[in-house]
Formats: sequence, C-alpha cells, structure tokens
Amino acid sequence: MTLIDLITAQSARLKSAGVSFGHGTTNAFDESAWLVLWALGLPLDALEAKAKNELAPEEQAKAEALVTQRIETRKPAAYLTQEAWLQNVPFFVDERTIVPRSFIAELLADGEDTGTLDTWLSDETHSVLDLCTGNGSLAVIAAMAYPDVMVDAADISEDALAVARINVDKHDLSKRITLLQSDLLGGVRGPYDLILCNPPYVNTHSMKELPAEYLAEPALALAGGEDGMDLIRTVLREAPAHMSPNGVLVLEIGNERAHFEHAFRKLEVAWLETSAGDDQVLLVSREALLKRKY
Repeated sequence: MTLIDLITAQSARLKSAGVSFGHGTTNAFDESAWLVLWALGLPLDALEAKAKNELAPEEQAKAEALVTQRIETRKPAAYLTQEAWLQNVPFFVDERTIVPRSFIAELLADGEDTGTLDTWLSDETHSVLDLCTGNGSLAVIAAMAYPDVMVDAADISEDALAVARINVDKHDLSKRITLLQSDLLGGVRGPYDLILCNPPYVNTHSMKELPAEYLAEPALALAGGEDGMDLIRTVLREAPAHMSPNGVLVLEIGNERAHFEHAFRKLEVAWLETSAGDDQVLLVSREALLKRKY
C-alpha cells in the first residue's frame, strides 16, 4: 500500500466514525494525513514527495493504530501527537491546555503584510500582554512578529503555564516572554500597549452541545458562563488600568458576537478580518473602554 492510499483509507475511517474536527484540521483527509505522517515519523509537508512510496506492513499497522486511537478516544489529534501548529509555528501541547487555534495568530503573523493590526500600533508599542495564554502560542507568535517588544503571558492555570514554559523555551524566547500566574488581570503588571486575549467564551448552552473532542479539553479554558461573557465583562472593566494611554485590546470571542453586542451595546469596537470572517475578533481602545460606564 502506498502512503497516499493509506491516508485515503484512514480518511474514510475517520469520516465513517463521525469524529469532529477543528483542532488544527477541518476535514477527514487533512486529519488522516497529519496522523499517518506523524506515526511514520515524516514531516507534515512530505506528502507530495512521498505519496507513491510503498509502505511496509509494520508502518501501515502503526499508522492504523494511531487512527484507531483517535476514533476510540475522541481526543484531538494534537493530544495524541503532543504537537500543534499555529501559523506554521510548532508548539507542544497536551491535555493541560486547550489546543491552540486562535485567529489572533493570523493578525499577528500577517500584521506587517495586511496592516489590519499594525494600523492600530506604533513605534511606541513595546509592552504586550497575552492574557489567558494557555500553552503560550500567542505570546510566542507575538514575540516573533514584533522583535522589539517584551511580552507577559498570563494564565490562572499552573498546568497551562507549565506547558507555556515548554514552548517559550522551545523557541528560545525566555528573555523576552515572562510567564505570570494571574486570575485574569489580577496579577499582571503593565501598563501594556497591546493586550491579546482569547478567553473562555463558550456559552452554557453551547458547552452542552460540544463534540467529545472539545470536551477532552480543560473546561476552565472554554466555559464563559450563561452568555459566554462572564470573564469578558471583567477583562473589559479592568483592562484600562493596565493599558498605556494609546493601548489597545484585541479580543477573540468565537461565535459569540450576538451575545457580545447585547452585553456591550454602547462600546465602540473595530471588528478585524480573519480567515473566519469579521465577527470572531475585535479590537477596542483604552479610550473607548473608559467612555463606557460599567
């Protein structure tokens, strides 16, 4: 059996089993390719060059076993491989944190090319906070995108910060990224010119409907209360005290725009375009936050 034949066959197994995607891939074929290539010790970009390679029976069995584990456990592939990629940057991940998938990463990586985020920043942007950092991926990507900034990466979870430490060290950024244990903004420093925040925002009804793959992740990093806005209310109320005069907050809210706009009707925000559209990530200035009465 060739590599491409094996990937195609395992893709059919994943599709037939009804597994859910969204933790690095969006379809059965890409998920199959990820698992098969990883099981064989091949880089993720090896498929085109090695598609017609014949596989030994033991190689086939090893890949099939990993796909079987994916189906039977319903764990995201990233937990099985302990590796996730965000904007072509590799990160270690395990069950102590959610699988990194923030659309904020696109804005950071593409900022200089598209200007979407850079238009809100300036030469005075030196201090960045990645709030609810999880495995540290946004902090790392921010530090890579803006070589002159210093980054604080904060999370309430000691387990998440332990994983973030692995990734900060993996990318040799310990001199520019400081990890802080903090209940939202309670233990951070500042003032910050840019705050990045991908907080728990899934509303109670949606939490009950999540596929098993999402329920395999820490609920602490997902659940945002009845309307998904519980933690966001605190962040928006407390953020100005930790921002520089021209500081901005970039906030990811997933599919909760309707709940956000209902909760913060008079707050002036800018919706930023990502590959998922213009209703997933917003930007709000310190000035706008101060104008709104809480």
